Amino acid sequence: MKQLFELGCSYSAELLSLTKALGQLQDAGNVTTLSSYLNILDQCHLLTGLQKYANDEARRYQSVPKYQVYNNALLTAYKGTTFEKDRTDTTKWGRWVESAVGAYLVGGAEKGEYKVCYWHGRSDEVDFILVRKGEAVAMEVKSGRRGMNSGLPTFYERFRPRRALVIGTDGIPFPEFFQMNMEDLF
Repeated sequence: MKQLFELGCSYSAELLSLTKALGQLQDAGNVTTLSSYLNILDQCHLLTGLQKYANDEARRYQSVPKYQVYNNALLTAYKGTTFEKDRTDTTKWGRWVESAVGAYLVGGAEKGEYKVCYWHGRSDEVDFILVRKGEAVAMEVKSGRRGMNSGLPTFYERFRPRRALVIGTDGIPFPEFFQMNMEDLF
C-alpha cells in the first residue's frame, strides 16, 4: 500500500492503469489488491483514482484511473524536484496546477455531494467532470499560454453538461476559482 501511495502521489493528475502500476511496484500482489489499496487510500482522503465519465457503468468501472491527491503537498513531496524548477517547466507546472485544482475538487466532493471524474475520448480530454444528480459540469484547467483544446467543445456536444468552464488562462482566474463553492455550479 505504501508503494502504491508513493507512486500515485507522484502521478497525481495523470492516468496510470493499475496493471502498469503493478509492474512498477515490488511484491505488489495483483490488480484486485491494488484496487483495494486505492479504495482505502481514498477513504482516508489521501489519494483517489478518478474514474472516466461515461454513460455506461461498465466503461466507468473498467477505466484507467486518473490519480489525484487530496492535498497537493503530497504531489510535491514525492516528485523530488523543487518548486522553482517545476515553475519554469511548463509541462510540470501544468500538471502541478491541474493537481491543485483536482485536490480542491475532491476535497469538497463529499460535502458538496458531487462526484469527480475525468473524460478522455480518442484524442480529446477534459480534466474534470463534476457529477451530481444526473447533471454534469465540465472543467478544463489551463496554466499557461492559450492553447487550442477540442476536448471541452467535443464533450459539450456529446454530453450536454450543465456548464463547461475553463479554469486559469482565459477563464476563471485561479484565486477566484479556489474561493468558489462548487455546489453553486449546479
